[in-house]
Amino acid sequence: MEATFQKPTQYLTGSAKWILIGTALSCAVLELIDSTVVNVSLREMMGSLGATTLEIAWVISAYAIGNVITVPLSAMLSDLFGRKVYFTASVVLFTFASLMCGLSTSLWTLVLWRFIQGLGGGGLLSTAQSIIADAFPPKELATATAIFGIGLMIGPAIGPIMGGFITDNFSWHWIFFINVPIGTVAAFLSWSVVPNLNAAVKPKKMDWWGILFLIVGLSSLQYFFEEGADKYWFESSEITFFFVLAVIGLIAFVWRELTVEEPAVNIKLYKNFNLAIGHLLNLILGMMILGVIFIFPLFTQVSLSWTATQQGTFLISSAVASALAMSFVSKIVLKKLNYNITSIIGVLMFSAFLILLSFSSPDSSERTFFWPFILNGVGKAFLMIPIMSMALSGLRGKDLAQATGLSNIMRQLGSAIGIALMGIYLNHESAFVRSNMIGNISNYNAMVSDRLAAYSQNFLSAGYSTDDANRVACQLLENGLTKQQQLVCYDNAYMVVGLLFLITIPLILLIKNKKNNSNETAKVSAE
Repeated sequence: MEATFQKPTQYLTGSAKWILIGTALSCAVLELIDSTVVNVSLREMMGSLGATTLEIAWVISAYAIGNVITVPLSAMLSDLFGRKVYFTASVVLFTFASLMCGLSTSLWTLVLWRFIQGLGGGGLLSTAQSIIADAFPPKELATATAIFGIGLMIGPAIGPIMGGFITDNFSWHWIFFINVPIGTVAAFLSWSVVPNLNAAVKPKKMDWWGILFLIVGLSSLQYFFEEGADKYWFESSEITFFFVLAVIGLIAFVWRELTVEEPAVNIKLYKNFNLAIGHLLNLILGMMILGVIFIFPLFTQVSLSWTATQQGTFLISSAVASALAMSFVSKIVLKKLNYNITSIIGVLMFSAFLILLSFSSPDSSERTFFWPFILNGVGKAFLMIPIMSMALSGLRGKDLAQATGLSNIMRQLGSAIGIALMGIYLNHESAFVRSNMIGNISNYNAMVSDRLAAYSQNFLSAGYSTDDANRVACQLLENGLTKQQQLVCYDNAYMVVGLLFLITIPLILLIKNKKNNSNETAKVSAE
């Protein structure tokens, strides 16, 4: 019995431990940066590659599809090749694909290499999380979760800023070239310090059918969410086809994984109630949190006329607040409060943040949003660390690697679903708000008549003819109406999501707090 429990307690200490954690975290951050860094460079890519708006969107979609294929398979591939080999190979593939992206001279060459880059990046994220979690004993799982959570916050925040700076001062090619020296160092460190899983057993037979069904199901589902809005969803036969293909693929995948002896993805882990509820919450968090992050740049740039650099720089304060709060929650808060209460405090903070945003006006500025976004950053720390820790409590080694892969895929699918649903809501809300506003604009409304007369008089004074002055005045009124319509739509979206987010509280209460169990496990292991 003593020999059985002795080996898992041999954790790295000192500088070796932190070099390992730093290597894994830097690779995860690199992957997360690349998921957002291209967003602010799309216009320059369109001009350089001669692509349309719909075509250039494939630069983002291809990366996401590559990610969604690899993430759930990471644990199986780690077992097959060894975690050291697989993680290092993922770094090398990601780095080489980055180089080829930068060298691309045509759109579809770039799309191909972005897909390959996504395959490599998907292996980095989940494996990095399991490496960090395995570097700590069970009683310190919250600390491991906080460290990984810092990467989740910082990566997407600095991606747009880095992309904007590089594109403005160099060219879009360099947003990919900069990965090469960083990736080279990371590959060397990975090969030097990353250990293989303890007691990892290579699968006797590859679950090729499971892998095929997974690829078909998840890639079709990702395509459905990425392209559905632009093609009017089920009005498009192409989108309908991929939706049906996704449903068939995922049903076949679940059936296969439940019946095969050695599945590619061990979905039987969901017999663990905490893990199942935790991943459901991860899906909801991805839908709501990332859906809101998606519309905030549109909100500030369209309704408040912020620049991309201004918007990107503003988000740094929230990311820093979240990183500091994660350390505070893992080291202090969770010693005083249990996981469930801490999570509920996070839900209330995030809901309060959204409700505060819903009172935005044309006069809102960076100062208006500063403290709400600090609240947002702290709230996400209170929310994410206990939920992820409770879900992974008691899992180590191979099971932990499988669970982190499933967790990341849930968050990514949640993001795609949230962005799609937010787009649908804004389109419908926009039509509804406009119809209500437009009913108040007529020649019989004294305020409207006075406003048009004032606009026309200004243009007449500037030398416009009477017809031109009236036409431009009407256009100016239309522009003002559109801007106000968009502002009201975004405000309504924030309020709706803020109130809906409260439905996660009953789910959080269903999770059994295993904080004490983790400590007991640690004591047994030490014996």
